[in-house]
Amino acid sequence: MNLSQEDWASQLAADTNAEILDVRTEDEWQDGIIPGAILNDIYKGQGFIYRLEELDKSKNYYVYCKAGGRSAQACSIMNQIGFANTYNLEGGMMHWEGAVVAPE
Repeated sequence: MNLSQEDWASQLAADTNAEILDVRTEDEWQDGIIPGAILNDIYKGQGFIYRLEELDKSKNYYVYCKAGGRSAQACSIMNQIGFANTYNLEGGMMHWEGAVVAPE
């Protein structure tokens, strides 16, 4: 499901079963992340799928990338392999006005 920046942020803030998934590249990840995000680069192909299979499918996933395209694709893939609740951040990090931190 595609959510506006505002809806994504407010729904995430109220969700006690949330995980944040960053599907950008490692280089993009180093530029700053939404706090609490985990990295799974969608460009890794089968490696991306393997990492998804390790995640808890009962959680709600808030997915983002740089502009919203890769994260929409990631949500579609996740839904196909059994993730019930995925939320794409429309506009991605390019339009994100919330907190951004350096990855640990």
